[in-house]
Amino acid sequence: MSVSVDIRKSFGDFTLDVRFEAGQETLSLLGDSGCGKSMTLRCIAGVIRPDEGVITINGRTVFDSSRKINLKPQQRRVGYLFQNYALFPNMTIVENIMAGLERRKDINKKERRELAMRYVDQFKLGGMEDRYPSEISGGQQQRTALARILVSDPQILLLDEPFSALDSHLRFRMEQEVREVIQSFGKTVILVSHDRDEVFRLSDKIAVMDQGNVDVFGTKHEVFADPQTRNACILTGCKNISPIRKLDDYHLVATDWNMELETARPIGDASYIGIRHHDTNGEGEVNTYLCDVDNVIENPFSYTVLLRLASQPGSAAFGWELDKQLWHKVQSEQIEIHVPPESILLLKE
Repeated sequence: MSVSVDIRKSFGDFTLDVRFEAGQETLSLLGDSGCGKSMTLRCIAGVIRPDEGVITINGRTVFDSSRKINLKPQQRRVGYLFQNYALFPNMTIVENIMAGLERRKDINKKERRELAMRYVDQFKLGGMEDRYPSEISGGQQQRTALARILVSDPQILLLDEPFSALDSHLRFRMEQEVREVIQSFGKTVILVSHDRDEVFRLSDKIAVMDQGNVDVFGTKHEVFADPQTRNACILTGCKNISPIRKLDDYHLVATDWNMELETARPIGDASYIGIRHHDTNGEGEVNTYLCDVDNVIENPFSYTVLLRLASQPGSAAFGWELDKQLWHKVQSEQIEIHVPPESILLLKE
């Protein structure tokens, strides 16, 4: 494994207790603000010292509390992209990139500038090399920060909410540029984010975090297909979640919706279910119900239809998302819907 993390760190009432491994792939730490994602990155980078545990990078131990090993950040060869990019405001773009070469004592200043200029060209910053960070856009600042990191030849790359400082219209474009950087880097990348779409597009694996712990770990397809916990289900975008009352191994009542449902898998010790908005449809032999349309919410390219069981007007509403053309065909005050048993997500607290 390229990176192995097994650490604990306490801050007042909050305790970080995480363990995971990642190879030459992109691992995302997905979670709400305050769950410990950024703190984990800082521990790996050496900015924060854990109370106990072990961190190894490419087989080299950079932290081990029992052996009193705690390498300085500059000794760990970790590339860390901060949320605000941390560019030097009094340095030009090329000087900022050259700052990533300060450890290289084997090349002189002229050679450092020549190498930095190669990254200026690679990151499409040509003509801006003599400007200052305040004179370029947010996207150009991010490219400068990435160039400064990569010119130092890091062993791993840590990205802390890399798109949070960008305007919405720039986020997707910059995401594609970062994807190219990740692919060309070819080593371990750990990405921190609370954006499920961003995480899915960029990651190979996901560690869902909750209150300082890794809640769920797996490939991105595994985590989205079977989030396992209520927290992970919410973070992967599911909006229909209800507590349940188990009837038998394959039947339950979703108590918020007063809906009896059959599952494709044994219910086990699940205490909630989730149904994604797009996993409801109009045809099926089981789990089919007549519903009243409670509200219709228009999205740019779809509608979210809020439904209640016709026989249970006091129950909570649940959502069904469908494209506009289909809704225009089927719209009515009452709709028959079907919940496929295999689409029901069985969740623990």
